[in-house]
Amino acid sequence: MVEHLTKETFKTKVFDFEASKEWNFSGDKPAIIDFYADWCGPCKAVAPVLDELATEFSGKVDIYKVDTEAQKELAGMFGIQSIPSILFVPSEGQPQMAQGALPKESFIKAINDVLKVSL
Repeated sequence: MVEHLTKETFKTKVFDFEASKEWNFSGDKPAIIDFYADWCGPCKAVAPVLDELATEFSGKVDIYKVDTEAQKELAGMFGIQSIPSILFVPSEGQPQMAQGALPKESFIKAINDVLKVSL
């Protein structure tokens, strides 16, 4: 299930950027964060792919969405200039950002390579 994050839930589930400037992931499993807006066509194309991945990788990867219109501070924290922007957050190490509406195969490759998770 894809979960929508606010600034407050982001701080508890992903990273408390107000408490620390140094990246420190607070989740218990790798995550994908989709920075999107309701008016964005490519974002709408990504949504069903993320829903499928949430089902397929249930219990292995958390999938979150951040509405860049409602959560401008979060979008600003990550320097979001274009949407969709997809943040792949491994349990260990630095997150990696991808731009644009990725096909499902690209998501699966990033889940395998960046998040170190396979089905």
